[in-house]
Amino acid sequence: MDVASLSIDSISKGLRNRVFSARDIAGQALAFAQAENEKTNAYLHFCPERALAAADRVDAALAHGDDPGPLAGVPIAVKDVILVKDVRHTCASRLLENYLAPYDATAIIRLEEAGAIILGKANCDEFAMGSSNENSAFGPVRNPVDLTRVPGGSSGGSAAVVAQGTAVVSLGSDTGGSIRQPASFCGVVGVTPTYGRVSRYGLTAFASSLDHIGPFARSTRDAARVLQVMAGRDPLDSTSAFAPVDDYTAGLNGNVRGMRIGLPKEYFAHLESESGDLIHRGIRALEKLGCTVREISLPHTEYAISCYYIICTAEASSNLARYDGVRYTARAENAATLSDMYRNTRGNGFGAECKRRIMLGTYVLSAGYYDAYYRKAQQVRTLISRDFSQAFEQVDAVVAPVSPFPAFKLDEKLDDPMQMYLSDIFTITGSLAGIPCMSVPCGKTAQGLPVGMQILTNHFHEAAMFRLADAFERIGGGGAVI
Repeated sequence: MDVASLSIDSISKGLRNRVFSARDIAGQALAFAQAENEKTNAYLHFCPERALAAADRVDAALAHGDDPGPLAGVPIAVKDVILVKDVRHTCASRLLENYLAPYDATAIIRLEEAGAIILGKANCDEFAMGSSNENSAFGPVRNPVDLTRVPGGSSGGSAAVVAQGTAVVSLGSDTGGSIRQPASFCGVVGVTPTYGRVSRYGLTAFASSLDHIGPFARSTRDAARVLQVMAGRDPLDSTSAFAPVDDYTAGLNGNVRGMRIGLPKEYFAHLESESGDLIHRGIRALEKLGCTVREISLPHTEYAISCYYIICTAEASSNLARYDGVRYTARAENAATLSDMYRNTRGNGFGAECKRRIMLGTYVLSAGYYDAYYRKAQQVRTLISRDFSQAFEQVDAVVAPVSPFPAFKLDEKLDDPMQMYLSDIFTITGSLAGIPCMSVPCGKTAQGLPVGMQILTNHFHEAAMFRLADAFERIGGGGAVI
């Protein structure tokens, strides 16, 4: 059994035909992941007891002739901002280094009920704040495609484990592109569902109005199956949607003839030439599939970066106020006063990027600046969302780049926050609008670096998004079609 090449289909078939057991898969996947982790630092910790117990439940169900679930035996990694009960939950921060999760996130409960096997927690940028996975307190993640480069962030560990083959699928979180950009950099599929499509209960909050949970996989079909299991209303999350969940795999037949594709002109102005060439090659492939392509405009795109970094930092400042050393975080010792304890705990515990965002967010929420910055940013967010609503009156999907460039070198942008923030310029708009978006591999540069193509659809139209991505994959993902 080649663990690195497993898919949901091959696992299901192997289990049904008794080629291997779920315990075989779990044991080999754990051993392989632990050995390979020295190269990438993609996992922060493993949970072998939980994985083997889940595998035994699958094997017992099969032995009794029961249905073990649609994800039976599938090894999954979970970004370390999503709670897995009794497993270390650090958010890649020293403040939570020894914290054990007291309950399971709703997404975790649904995955394990479907038979999934959780191997461990994936590394990420501290509190999901970053675009390179270099902000983890426990060391950066290295891109398995090229170990000298970043995997993207903040869900870099989750993308890396799938690209490396140490998990079949994984969970990440996306606030402004933290699933799509790492997926693009690592050459895997990454899905950001509609805001409210997947419960946020058990997801550590960064920016509550922007945070999503979504899957990484090596194929669109596998990503769709994982989302199918997680999606749906959750009474424990007041922001989860009541909208019915479509059968995401029913329409994956390769037929997208007549689908209307919009190309936002604002997204194609700042691409590196090689990345742009691959995206345009992918667009020509979609035309060969029978899609009609037209240029559209999303005129408020130019304000997206400013808008996003006001809203997300304001919400981060509020959400991170709870990490003060009083309750469950590490506490600074030998503080003379309560104020010193707060100051030293937060000063020593938070990394540079978290401190930067807390300070920016506190500033824009402060007296005299709230209306000038935060309220204005929310108004601009409405305009950006309206741009997409008007676009979807004309087209079925928007196709765009994920990033202006492929994966960059470790340390290349770490000391230049503005350049780091600009790497998310094409993903932030979809997050602000709350629409479903995904990255699907679109070929590689001359240096062998993956480039992702972004597909965006209207609210709760994930099925159309998956149908287009799957058809694109079937003809080679842009890499062998022109």
